Amino acid sequence: MESQSSLPRPIRPLRRPINYISRALIAASYPLRGIWYFLRHPIYYPLFLSRLLPLSIISFLVYAILFTFAFLPQYAFLALFHGWGAWINAVVLVLGEGLVIIQGLFEGFFVDECRVDVFDATLLDKGLDTLIAPHRLLFPDAPNSVKKLGKPTTAAVYQPWSLIQIVELIVFLPLNLIPYVGTPAFIIITGARLGTFAQYRWFELRGLTKKERKREIRSRMWEYTWFGTVAMLLELVPILSFFFLLTSTTGAALWTAKLEIQARRRGAPVAPAVAAGDAQEHPDEPPPPYVDNPV
Repeated sequence: MESQSSLPRPIRPLRRPINYISRALIAASYPLRGIWYFLRHPIYYPLFLSRLLPLSIISFLVYAILFTFAFLPQYAFLALFHGWGAWINAVVLVLGEGLVIIQGLFEGFFVDECRVDVFDATLLDKGLDTLIAPHRLLFPDAPNSVKKLGKPTTAAVYQPWSLIQIVELIVFLPLNLIPYVGTPAFIIITGARLGTFAQYRWFELRGLTKKERKREIRSRMWEYTWFGTVAMLLELVPILSFFFLLTSTTGAALWTAKLEIQARRRGAPVAPAVAAGDAQEHPDEPPPPYVDNPV
Protein backbone atom coordinates (compact mmCIF):
# COMPACT_ATOMS: atom_id res chain seq x y z
CA MET A 1 0.00 0.00 0.00
CA GLU A 2 2.84 2.34 0.88
CA SER A 3 4.64 1.57 -2.38
CA GLN A 4 1.48 2.34 -4.31
CA SER A 5 0.93 5.64 -2.49
CA SER A 6 4.53 6.63 -3.17
CA LEU A 7 3.93 6.43 -6.92
CA PRO A 8 3.04 9.62 -8.79
CA ARG A 9 -0.74 9.97 -8.96
CA PRO A 10 -0.96 9.71 -12.80
CA ILE A 11 0.92 6.39 -12.73
CA ARG A 12 -1.05 4.68 -9.96
CA PRO A 13 -3.84 3.37 -12.24
CA LEU A 14 -1.14 1.74 -14.41
CA ARG A 15 0.48 -0.12 -11.53
CA ARG A 16 -1.52 -3.31 -12.01
CA PRO A 17 -1.19 -3.61 -15.82
CA ILE A 18 2.53 -2.82 -15.53
CA ASN A 19 2.85 -5.63 -12.99
CA TYR A 20 1.10 -8.08 -15.32
CA ILE A 21 3.24 -7.06 -18.29
CA SER A 22 6.43 -7.37 -16.23
CA ARG A 23 5.50 -10.86 -15.00
CA ALA A 24 4.62 -11.96 -18.52
CA LEU A 25 7.88 -10.67 -20.01
CA ILE A 26 10.00 -12.31 -17.31
CA ALA A 27 8.28 -15.68 -17.74
CA ALA A 28 8.41 -15.44 -21.55
CA SER A 29 12.14 -14.74 -21.40
CA TYR A 30 13.04 -18.07 -19.81
CA PRO A 31 12.74 -20.22 -22.97
CA LEU A 32 15.07 -17.72 -24.64
CA ARG A 33 17.44 -17.70 -21.67
CA GLY A 34 17.46 -21.48 -21.94
CA ILE A 35 18.82 -21.26 -25.49
CA TRP A 36 21.67 -18.99 -24.40
CA TYR A 37 22.47 -21.11 -21.35
CA PHE A 38 22.41 -24.38 -23.32
CA LEU A 39 24.69 -23.00 -26.05
CA ARG A 40 27.16 -21.67 -23.47
CA HIS A 41 27.46 -25.07 -21.76
CA PRO A 42 28.93 -27.65 -24.16
CA ILE A 43 28.50 -30.36 -21.51
CA TYR A 44 24.84 -30.52 -22.61
CA TYR A 45 25.63 -31.10 -26.30
CA PRO A 46 26.04 -34.89 -26.06
CA LEU A 47 22.50 -35.17 -24.68
CA PHE A 48 21.17 -33.66 -27.88
CA LEU A 49 23.57 -35.22 -30.36
CA SER A 50 23.32 -38.78 -29.08
CA ARG A 51 19.58 -38.94 -28.40
CA LEU A 52 17.67 -36.30 -30.31
CA LEU A 53 19.66 -35.60 -33.47
CA PRO A 54 18.26 -38.73 -35.19
CA LEU A 55 14.73 -37.68 -34.21
CA SER A 56 15.41 -34.19 -35.59
CA ILE A 57 16.24 -35.76 -38.94
CA ILE A 58 12.99 -37.73 -38.83
CA SER A 59 11.06 -34.57 -37.96
CA PHE A 60 12.64 -32.87 -40.98
CA LEU A 61 11.27 -35.63 -43.20
CA VAL A 62 7.80 -35.25 -41.62
CA TYR A 63 7.75 -31.51 -42.30
CA ALA A 64 9.19 -31.96 -45.81
CA ILE A 65 6.35 -34.32 -46.71
CA LEU A 66 3.71 -32.03 -45.21
CA PHE A 67 4.99 -28.91 -46.96
CA THR A 68 5.30 -30.79 -50.25
CA PHE A 69 1.81 -32.26 -50.30
CA ALA A 70 -0.33 -30.34 -47.77
CA PHE A 71 0.83 -26.72 -47.85
CA LEU A 72 -0.39 -25.60 -51.28
CA PRO A 73 -3.92 -27.06 -51.02
CA GLN A 74 -4.39 -25.50 -47.59
CA TYR A 75 -2.94 -22.20 -48.76
CA ALA A 76 -5.31 -22.12 -51.73
CA PHE A 77 -8.28 -22.76 -49.44
CA LEU A 78 -7.23 -20.15 -46.87
CA ALA A 79 -6.57 -17.58 -49.61
CA LEU A 80 -10.30 -17.53 -50.31
CA PHE A 81 -10.89 -16.02 -46.86
CA HIS A 82 -7.59 -14.42 -45.82
CA GLY A 83 -6.28 -12.85 -48.99
CA TRP A 84 -2.59 -11.96 -48.90
CA GLY A 85 -2.15 -13.11 -45.30
CA ALA A 86 -3.17 -16.68 -46.04
CA TRP A 87 0.40 -17.94 -46.26
CA ILE A 88 1.05 -17.13 -42.58
CA ASN A 89 -1.96 -19.13 -41.43
CA ALA A 90 -1.13 -21.94 -43.85
CA VAL A 91 2.44 -22.19 -42.56
CA VAL A 92 1.31 -22.32 -38.91
CA LEU A 93 -1.41 -24.83 -39.81
CA VAL A 94 1.11 -27.18 -41.46
CA LEU A 95 3.59 -26.70 -38.61
CA GLY A 96 0.83 -27.54 -36.13
CA GLU A 97 -0.06 -30.68 -38.08
CA GLY A 98 3.59 -31.69 -38.02
CA LEU A 99 3.78 -31.04 -34.29
CA VAL A 100 0.77 -33.31 -33.70
CA ILE A 101 2.45 -36.12 -35.66
CA ILE A 102 5.81 -35.66 -33.93
CA GLN A 103 4.32 -35.45 -30.45
CA GLY A 104 2.13 -38.46 -31.04
CA LEU A 105 4.93 -40.63 -32.41
CA PHE A 106 8.09 -39.56 -30.64
CA GLU A 107 8.01 -36.84 -28.02
CA GLY A 108 6.35 -38.58 -25.10
CA PHE A 109 8.25 -41.86 -25.52
CA PHE A 110 11.78 -40.97 -26.60
CA VAL A 111 12.43 -37.42 -25.39
CA ASP A 112 11.26 -37.26 -21.79
CA GLU A 113 14.26 -39.03 -20.23
CA CYS A 114 16.61 -36.61 -21.95
CA ARG A 115 14.59 -33.63 -20.71
CA VAL A 116 14.75 -34.96 -17.14
CA ASP A 117 18.55 -35.14 -17.42
CA VAL A 118 18.78 -31.59 -18.76
CA PHE A 119 16.46 -30.26 -16.05
CA ASP A 120 18.29 -32.05 -13.23
CA ALA A 121 21.74 -31.10 -14.52
CA THR A 122 20.75 -27.43 -14.66
CA LEU A 123 19.54 -27.57 -11.05
CA LEU A 124 22.87 -29.14 -10.08
CA ASP A 125 24.65 -26.28 -11.83
CA LYS A 126 22.71 -23.92 -9.57
CA GLY A 127 23.80 -25.74 -6.43
CA LEU A 128 20.53 -27.56 -5.73
CA ASP A 129 22.08 -30.98 -5.18
CA THR A 130 19.95 -31.58 -2.09
CA LEU A 131 16.80 -31.30 -4.20
CA ILE A 132 17.99 -33.98 -6.64
CA ALA A 133 19.85 -36.36 -4.30
CA PRO A 134 16.81 -38.10 -2.76
CA HIS A 135 15.55 -39.01 -6.23
CA ARG A 136 18.60 -40.24 -8.16
CA LEU A 137 22.15 -41.39 -7.64
CA LEU A 138 24.74 -38.64 -7.88
CA PHE A 139 28.48 -38.90 -8.46
CA PRO A 140 29.92 -35.95 -6.52
CA ASP A 141 33.44 -36.39 -7.93
CA ALA A 142 32.27 -36.14 -11.58
CA PRO A 143 33.78 -33.25 -13.58
CA ASN A 144 30.43 -31.67 -14.53
CA SER A 145 26.75 -31.76 -13.73
CA VAL A 146 25.77 -34.03 -16.62
CA LYS A 147 28.29 -36.72 -15.67
CA LYS A 148 27.27 -36.31 -12.05
CA LEU A 149 23.82 -37.71 -12.87
CA GLY A 150 23.24 -41.35 -11.98
CA LYS A 151 20.25 -43.62 -12.31
CA PRO A 152 16.96 -42.25 -10.88
CA THR A 153 15.83 -43.95 -7.68
CA THR A 154 12.25 -42.72 -8.01
CA ALA A 155 10.00 -42.26 -11.04
CA ALA A 156 11.54 -39.55 -13.23
CA VAL A 157 9.10 -37.73 -15.52
CA TYR A 158 9.56 -34.27 -16.98
CA GLN A 159 6.23 -34.01 -18.78
CA PRO A 160 3.64 -36.80 -18.64
CA TRP A 161 2.53 -37.99 -22.05
CA SER A 162 -0.86 -36.36 -22.55
CA LEU A 163 -3.46 -37.59 -25.00
CA ILE A 164 -5.60 -34.58 -24.15
CA GLN A 165 -2.81 -32.22 -25.17
CA ILE A 166 -2.56 -33.89 -28.57
CA VAL A 167 -6.35 -33.84 -28.98
CA GLU A 168 -6.37 -30.15 -28.06
CA LEU A 169 -3.76 -29.45 -30.73
CA ILE A 170 -6.02 -31.14 -33.29
CA VAL A 171 -9.18 -29.42 -32.03
CA PHE A 172 -7.64 -25.96 -31.99
CA LEU A 173 -5.85 -26.25 -35.35
CA PRO A 174 -8.94 -24.92 -37.20
CA LEU A 175 -8.46 -21.62 -35.34
CA ASN A 176 -5.87 -20.90 -38.02
CA LEU A 177 -8.76 -20.59 -40.48
CA ILE A 178 -9.87 -17.39 -38.71
CA PRO A 179 -8.25 -14.31 -40.29
CA TYR A 180 -5.75 -12.29 -38.25
CA VAL A 181 -6.64 -13.46 -34.73
CA GLY A 182 -6.86 -17.21 -35.35
CA THR A 183 -3.15 -18.00 -35.43
CA PRO A 184 -2.19 -16.01 -32.32
CA ALA A 185 -5.17 -17.54 -30.49
CA PHE A 186 -4.04 -21.06 -31.46
CA ILE A 187 -0.49 -20.45 -30.21
CA ILE A 188 -1.56 -18.84 -26.92
CA ILE A 189 -4.26 -21.40 -26.08
CA THR A 190 -2.06 -24.42 -26.76
CA GLY A 191 0.94 -22.68 -25.19
CA ALA A 192 -0.99 -22.02 -21.99
CA ARG A 193 -1.52 -25.75 -21.46
CA LEU A 194 2.07 -26.52 -22.43
CA GLY A 195 3.29 -24.02 -19.85
CA THR A 196 1.51 -25.79 -16.99
CA PHE A 197 3.89 -28.74 -17.47
CA ALA A 198 7.04 -26.58 -17.31
CA GLN A 199 7.72 -27.31 -13.64
CA TYR A 200 6.06 -30.72 -13.30
CA ARG A 201 9.47 -32.26 -12.53
CA TRP A 202 10.02 -29.69 -9.75
CA PHE A 203 6.69 -30.56 -8.20
CA GLU A 204 7.65 -34.24 -8.27
CA LEU A 205 11.04 -33.56 -6.70
CA ARG A 206 9.30 -31.75 -3.86
CA GLY A 207 6.73 -34.51 -3.50
CA LEU A 208 3.73 -32.23 -3.87
CA THR A 209 0.27 -33.73 -3.76
CA LYS A 210 -2.20 -33.23 -6.58
CA LYS A 211 -3.93 -30.51 -4.58
CA GLU A 212 -0.64 -28.72 -3.88
CA ARG A 213 0.39 -28.90 -7.55
CA LYS A 214 -2.95 -27.45 -8.55
CA ARG A 215 -2.55 -24.59 -6.10
CA GLU A 216 0.96 -23.74 -7.35
CA ILE A 217 -0.11 -23.86 -10.98
CA ARG A 218 -3.06 -21.58 -10.26
CA SER A 219 -0.80 -19.09 -8.48
CA ARG A 220 1.48 -18.82 -11.53
CA MET A 221 -1.00 -19.46 -14.36
CA TRP A 222 -0.32 -16.06 -15.93
CA GLU A 223 3.41 -16.78 -16.04
CA TYR A 224 2.91 -20.34 -17.33
CA THR A 225 0.76 -19.01 -20.17
CA TRP A 226 3.52 -16.80 -21.52
CA PHE A 227 6.34 -19.26 -20.86
CA GLY A 228 4.32 -21.86 -22.75
CA THR A 229 3.47 -19.48 -25.59
CA VAL A 230 7.13 -18.78 -26.33
CA ALA A 231 8.03 -22.46 -25.90
CA MET A 232 5.20 -23.35 -28.30
CA LEU A 233 6.51 -20.92 -30.91
CA LEU A 234 9.95 -22.52 -30.65
CA GLU A 235 8.51 -26.03 -30.95
CA LEU A 236 6.89 -25.03 -34.24
CA VAL A 237 10.29 -24.37 -35.81
CA PRO A 238 10.99 -27.23 -38.25
CA ILE A 239 14.10 -29.38 -37.73
CA LEU A 240 15.07 -27.47 -34.57
CA SER A 241 11.94 -28.37 -32.61
CA PHE A 242 13.69 -31.12 -30.61
CA PHE A 243 16.63 -28.84 -29.91
CA PHE A 244 14.26 -26.17 -28.62
CA LEU A 245 12.52 -28.78 -26.46
CA LEU A 246 15.80 -29.14 -24.57
CA THR A 247 16.53 -25.43 -24.40
CA SER A 248 13.01 -24.71 -23.11
CA THR A 249 13.61 -27.40 -20.51
CA THR A 250 16.81 -25.60 -19.55
CA GLY A 251 14.86 -22.35 -19.30
CA ALA A 252 12.26 -24.02 -17.08
CA ALA A 253 15.07 -25.29 -14.83
CA LEU A 254 16.61 -21.81 -14.59
CA TRP A 255 13.23 -20.42 -13.59
CA THR A 256 12.75 -23.25 -11.10
CA ALA A 257 16.19 -22.67 -9.57
CA LYS A 258 15.37 -19.00 -9.03
CA LEU A 259 12.05 -19.83 -7.33
CA GLU A 260 13.62 -22.59 -5.23
CA ILE A 261 16.48 -20.40 -4.03
CA GLN A 262 14.10 -17.55 -3.23
CA ALA A 263 11.85 -19.92 -1.25
CA ARG A 264 14.81 -21.25 0.73
CA ARG A 265 15.95 -17.74 1.60
CA ARG A 266 12.47 -16.98 2.90
CA GLY A 267 12.57 -20.15 4.95
CA ALA A 268 9.66 -21.72 3.07
CA PRO A 269 9.29 -25.52 3.31
CA VAL A 270 10.89 -26.78 0.12
CA ALA A 271 12.53 -29.98 1.34
CA PRO A 272 11.87 -32.99 -0.89
CA ALA A 273 8.98 -35.08 0.36
CA VAL A 274 10.66 -38.38 -0.54
CA ALA A 275 13.15 -39.11 2.18
CA ALA A 276 16.34 -40.99 1.47
CA GLY A 277 15.10 -43.92 3.54
CA ASP A 278 11.93 -44.17 1.46
CA ALA A 279 13.95 -44.14 -1.75
CA GLN A 280 16.05 -47.05 -0.50
CA GLU A 281 13.02 -48.95 0.71
CA HIS A 282 11.34 -48.84 -2.70
CA PRO A 283 14.18 -48.61 -5.25
CA ASP A 284 12.15 -50.35 -7.94
CA GLU A 285 9.02 -48.25 -7.71
CA PRO A 286 7.06 -48.50 -10.99
CA PRO A 287 6.57 -45.42 -13.14
CA PRO A 288 3.51 -43.27 -12.48
CA PRO A 289 0.25 -44.12 -14.26
CA TYR A 290 -0.78 -42.33 -17.41
CA VAL A 291 -2.12 -38.85 -16.62
CA ASP A 292 -3.54 -36.15 -18.85
CA ASN A 293 -3.16 -33.28 -16.42
CA PRO A 294 -0.18 -31.83 -14.55
CA VAL A 295 -2.50 -31.29 -11.65
